[in-house]
Amino acid sequence: MEFVIKISQFLLSLSLLIVLHELGHFIPAKAFKTRVEKFYLFFDVKFSLFKKKIGDTVYGIGWLPLGGYVKISGMIDESMDKEQMAQEPKPWEFRSKPAWQRLIIMLGGVTVNFLLAIIIYIGMSYVYGDKFLPVDHIKDGLLVESSVANKAGLQTGDNVVAVDGEPIENFSEVSEKVLFGTNITVDRHGTQETITLPEDFLAQIIDANEKAFLNLRMPFVVSKVPDTSHNSSSGLRKGDIIAAINGKDTKYADQVVAALDDFKGQQVTAEVLRDKQTVTVPLSINNAGKLGLVYATGATPETLQELGYYTFETKTYGFFEAIPVGFVKTKEKLASYVTQVKAIFTPSTGAYKGVGGFKAIYDIFPTVWSWQYFWGITAFLSIMLGFLNLLPIPALDGGHVMFLLYEMISGRKPGDKFMEYAQLVGFIILIALVLFANGNDIFKAIFK
Repeated sequence: MEFVIKISQFLLSLSLLIVLHELGHFIPAKAFKTRVEKFYLFFDVKFSLFKKKIGDTVYGIGWLPLGGYVKISGMIDESMDKEQMAQEPKPWEFRSKPAWQRLIIMLGGVTVNFLLAIIIYIGMSYVYGDKFLPVDHIKDGLLVESSVANKAGLQTGDNVVAVDGEPIENFSEVSEKVLFGTNITVDRHGTQETITLPEDFLAQIIDANEKAFLNLRMPFVVSKVPDTSHNSSSGLRKGDIIAAINGKDTKYADQVVAALDDFKGQQVTAEVLRDKQTVTVPLSINNAGKLGLVYATGATPETLQELGYYTFETKTYGFFEAIPVGFVKTKEKLASYVTQVKAIFTPSTGAYKGVGGFKAIYDIFPTVWSWQYFWGITAFLSIMLGFLNLLPIPALDGGHVMFLLYEMISGRKPGDKFMEYAQLVGFIILIALVLFANGNDIFKAIFK
């Protein structure tokens, strides 16, 4: 069932983004009376799942879910239709239109991508508002679960207050800023210290294949006490929070784990928080430092706030207030993604090791259906799609824009033969990038 939910979200998001992107090309093409021969969701290699011709355009759904396309008459694109290009230009063809009209047609797709992200963020701000945790509300610092981060100098209890001199305001910013930063300023027991991360820090994190990095410190919550546990008769119940062991404060789960190691092989007395009251429970810790129970280290913001661990803040917006917020969020997400792309194309960072393909995108979606998560992920993917399509690579929208700008500035139009070769080179580059990204997914699935 979880697979069905994830794949449904993945395909719905992908389909929405593809159709709207291609619609961004289709609408201005039609407005400038340019013939559109095909409008396809997914690729129709050899055959289509569905197709219907309406007017001059064949609308269809292909079987290969790697993207989609519109085929515009008189345009050198991935179809490499040399026969059509060998004929005399027709008035309705792309190549017969003024350069400024062709530029608008080519920019239509990415324009829709960025507008879609803005609209989604406006809607989300208006409907859901923003719930966030200011870093100055994190009184006992963060949980550092990565051995690589520990080796670099970060410690549990540190609170990240700035990265490369830029103050951090919200907890949600911390992990990404640290991963792509160099000089990390932390508050350690009331004293600020600066830690300089190695240039290949991100590569080390990827190579270590550690799922956890920097997280909030959470309470140790008992999920289940099995009948076979050596503490089955201790009186512990589901939902109990271990607050102290032998008088040693264990407010957080990492403190409980440390205390268990200190008292391994011993009988101890634990103070347990139960229904907002403290009770005393005798516990037995085995020689491996285990209690023999199942515990959780996660809780909702509401629960954490109720227990007094953290104080979250919520900001709501009226409709007109949400409009500038949508623009700001789109700008921030775009800037964040540009930073990631720069790191990927800087070999010394090793960020290229973390590049993923369709499986990586699929993995982003949650195993339960959440419209809030769905729209948030879709907005970010729309920004990603828009930016990647603007890269000056022939076969991408950005490549066509690059040649159109050259034509408009120089007054000379690149020859059809040159455009064919450029398109072929661009297509080879794209195939290589797709194979690399999805190959990374396969490698990580098999060897990590």
